Amino acid sequence: MRKSCRQLACDERCQIKVLLSRDLSIREIARELGRSPATISREIARNSGQRRHKQAQDRACARRREASSVPRKLTDALWQHIRSLLGEGWSPEQIEGRLKLLGEETAGREWICRQVRADRKAGGDLYRCLRRRGKKPNWRGGRHAGRGYIPGRADIAERPAEAEEKSRIGDWELDTIIGARHRGALLSA
Repeated sequence: MRKSCRQLACDERCQIKVLLSRDLSIREIARELGRSPATISREIARNSGQRRHKQAQDRACARRREASSVPRKLTDALWQHIRSLLGEGWSPEQIEGRLKLLGEETAGREWICRQVRADRKAGGDLYRCLRRRGKKPNWRGGRHAGRGYIPGRADIAERPAEAEEKSRIGDWELDTIIGARHRGALLSA
């Protein structure tokens, strides 16, 4: 199957609509059109609510126009403006949205993040202006707490020999058993 990098044409969108009405699978449609199944899947996801292929074509053209409004090569003035906003604590998402809202020349958040990573590789410290300083979020808080980790717990191998014999009062051995979907719990002693 020949995979193509060119964009879908209006007649191809029409064919997709007709082939979908025949209950063909995405792979069969892709084979029929000589396209990648991923291309067909994206097209269906983007334009599934459209009644006519013409409406889907218009939406695709609008997306293309919107994407082309972002300049391929950004000016130094715009980059300096973006750097100053980063320095003030703005996130790349906020910068993109604010510039778009003001109708100014803008850049996408992915592009801004790429530039920050390139600056860091070049020895710059622009990444320090980011909220997480370029780190990925750690939702569980590292090894400080959370599921499977109890802060300050003593390992069972470190307990005294007297506790093993269970001869004195106060040496307890407890365990919790959690039920399916966390709906029930059992405490064993």
